[in-house]
Parts: sequence; structure tokens; C-alpha cells
Amino acid sequence: MKTLKLMVALTICTCFSMAVPMARKAEWKAGVAVTRITPQQSMWMAGYAARKKPSEGTTMDLFAKALALEDGHGNRAVIITTDILGFPGSVSEAIAKRLAASHGLRRDQLVFTSSHTHSGPVVRESLAWMYALDGEQAEAVRSYTGFLQDRVVEVVGQALGKMVPAVLSLGHGEASFGVNRREKTDKGYVIGVNVDGPVDHDVPVLCVASSESKMLAVLFSYACHNTTLGADNYKFHGDYAGVAQEEIEKEHPGVTALFMIGCAADTNPNPRGTEEHVRAYGKQLAGAVNAAMSGNTVPVRPPLRTRFDRVDLPFSPPPTKAELEAQLSDQDVYRQRQAKGLLGVINEKGSLPTHYPYPISVVQFGKDLTMILLAGEVLVDYDLRLKKELPPPQQVWVLGYANDVFAYIPSRRVLEEGGYEAATSMIYYGQSGPWAPEVEEILVSKVKQVVCGLRQGG
Repeated sequence: MKTLKLMVALTICTCFSMAVPMARKAEWKAGVAVTRITPQQSMWMAGYAARKKPSEGTTMDLFAKALALEDGHGNRAVIITTDILGFPGSVSEAIAKRLAASHGLRRDQLVFTSSHTHSGPVVRESLAWMYALDGEQAEAVRSYTGFLQDRVVEVVGQALGKMVPAVLSLGHGEASFGVNRREKTDKGYVIGVNVDGPVDHDVPVLCVASSESKMLAVLFSYACHNTTLGADNYKFHGDYAGVAQEEIEKEHPGVTALFMIGCAADTNPNPRGTEEHVRAYGKQLAGAVNAAMSGNTVPVRPPLRTRFDRVDLPFSPPPTKAELEAQLSDQDVYRQRQAKGLLGVINEKGSLPTHYPYPISVVQFGKDLTMILLAGEVLVDYDLRLKKELPPPQQVWVLGYANDVFAYIPSRRVLEEGGYEAATSMIYYGQSGPWAPEVEEILVSKVKQVVCGLRQGG
């Protein structure tokens, strides 16, 4: 820990200055806005099944932020960041419909992302079978979900109303506190520490400056679970991502820092569990962003192209009705809830779904940058593979937890290995069973199709 503190201190000290891009023609318009989304009442917190009671206050406020971008031809994209576990698809789609009506924004022009903090509030329908909500708490979740939708609609409108001529540039930093968590044991793969497992320590940073070279916003990401604080924390907190944004904005008054989480499904902070860890990792990440901002950034130029598409991801054969009825008497309360919920689906629809309509967003910035936003809790294998296999010239920025967080998205390797990310997590998400083995190839092929279509102007 002493070594970690020293690294953080050195990083912060060497990154006090911020290099603003050299004045050049403003080829973009940009607007940014912020709104507070901290719950105003005690309610259940998201992310850990081990919690047994509602929240007990707030350590750090939670925020929703919006970055609106427009090129010279009027093509727009709005990137929404939030300090929540993730947007259920029903919530993001409801917001998208409202924004289409109020601001004429198409679905492909909207991207919903989260920090995946495990110290935020439950949002309706997300991991619904994980939490033991009574009637009062269920109503609190319903009310908060409506409040969240209203705030996101408002902050997007505010960002659109603040648009000014701007220039964009891209830089990269590096953070090292994320460690692969899939540890192999005699009993199979468990959530632990695997220092030899795959990770991505890259910290991509999109700098947004006015035509007068005044920095307006920085959009950044890191592929690591926001789980520094554990299930024993009952106060709302943005975790390391919240601290990083706070540190950047404190260091650079007037700049809005926006965080999106990368493909972090099998990466945890290590070590973790204390407020000291949270502060250290947040400062380390802020230092990585500062280093990118003050280093060699490259211009990001128009045109802006956006695409929203879906691909059907198949499940393995689901359990039978008889198997689910037998599962109702399982000693595991979560398996009981899964069985009850899936039997309800069978009674209502006649059968369980054979696939999930998986959403994919792509935002392409000219010949300079392709941003790929994947739904669900995506494992780092997808990030590393897409960066390797997508052809140049654009830099590729891959993100998870976007638009719809409904399950883990394991690679074929992890499906074959088994463990929480491959199978057990589906119980808490209320899905009928593991994914089919071909899921990785279907998803990667669809992403390549969408990206190549955009690059060809399609």
C-alpha cells in the first residue's frame, strides 16, 4: 500500500499541468451538462446480494452527465454517463422515446452508459431477483427509476442547449489497479485474484475544448469493476470512478469529467474493501487522465456517424417446466426466485426465450476514432479481440455496460471454463441459463459488420 500511495502521489504531482490542444479550426459543436441523481430517501443499493437492508446515507453524491456533439453537417451524438450499476433496457428505451419526442434525437444518436458502481441505488428491473424488497422498498425503486428518467431527459436537454464551437482530441493514459478476478481452484473458477489473467490497463481520454482552447470536458474510461467498496458499505458512493471524476474537476475548475466503464466483467480492483483504497484508485485514475490530457493528444475530426443495431444472442437449451418446479424447493433462495420467475414467464408466454435481442451502439469520429458500446457485463476478452481484429486506420475504444445491463457476456473461453461469469450470474439476472457456445462469434461478427458498414459510409 505504501508503494501504491507513492505511485499515486508521483502521478498527481507530475500531471498538474493540462495541455490544451493548440488552437485550430473548430470543426465540432459540443455541450456538456451535469445533474445530481443521489436518492433523496433510504432505499436498496445495487450490486451485492449480501446486503440485507436499505441505504444509510451518502458519502459521495451521484451524478448523471451528458456530452452532446455535432459535426458541421448537423450529425449528432449524445453520450450519457451515470453513477449507477447500469441501465436496464426498458429504462434506456423509455428515455430514448422521450428524447425523440422532445429533441428529435434518433435512437442511434443516444448512448446510455454507467460507472457500474456497486454503491448506487437499485433501478427497476435490474437484477430484480437478487434483492429482498418489501412493498415499501419496491415502491422506492419504482419512484427512483422515474426520477432518474426525468433527470436524464433534463440533462440531455441542457447539454444540447449549451453547444458551442469545439475541437476534439484523443489521448491515452494507464492505470494498474485492475486485476483479473477469475481464479482457478480445485473446485473450479471462483471470484478471487488472477494476476496472470487478461486485463486492459489502457485509459482512453477524449478531450473537448472550445474554439478558444479552453477545456470544456474530458470523457474517459477504464476496464475495472467499480467494486472497491464491498457489501458492508451502506452509503451511496461513486466508488473509484466517482473519486476520479471529482479529482479531475477539482484539479481543473470548469472542466466536466465523464466516466464510462470498459469491458470490466472479469476485472476487480485489488486490493479492495476500504475508503483508503477508493481514494487511492480514484487518484491514480485521475492521474492517468491528467497524463493523457497533458501528453501527446491527436486530433479527432468529423464526420460523425452513429449506428444502433441489435443481434440475437442464443441461450443454451433452457430448463423444462418440471425442472423449474423441482428447483422451487432448492435450499438456495436465489435459485428459488429464479425458478418462480421463469415459471411465471412460461405461464404468461408459453415458453422461455431462446435468445436475447442484444443492442450494439457505434459512434465513429471520421477516420480517427471508432467507439464501440456493448451491452451487458462484457468480459475483457471482447475488448482485446476487437482492438486486435478491427482493421486500421481508426483507433478503437471498446466499452461495456451500455444501453442495457441484463447479464454477463462471457467469451467462449470463459463459457468452457465455467464459474460465476459463465453460469451462476444468470441466476441473479433472471435469465434461463448459460449462453450458447457460439455467442462470442455471433457478437464479434455483428460488431465488425456494423463498424465496417459505417466506415464505408453505409
